[in-house]
Amino acid sequence: MAEATISKHNRKVRVGQVVSNGMEKTVVVVVVRKVKHPVYQKYYKSTKKYMAHDPGNFDILQVGDTVKIMETRPLSRHKRWVVMDVLTRAK
Repeated sequence: MAEATISKHNRKVRVGQVVSNGMEKTVVVVVVRKVKHPVYQKYYKSTKKYMAHDPGNFDILQVGDTVKIMETRPLSRHKRWVVMDVLTRAK
């Protein structure tokens, strides 16, 4: 059902790790991607942090969990993403 919503509304989807869960109904997710340097043609890691809404606290997400987040309307000053799914749990 969520996959049909993504293609229908053409919303961005990212996969990242939870690095902070200290707030209520909000988690901070770090997305790491590899970028090719324009001159030297080497790959380097680029990271970006997203604040994502965690509706119903998703069984309390832990630091280290891998989650899938989806772009949505602005929910607060910094939150524009919502947690869709928990892919793996932290050990």
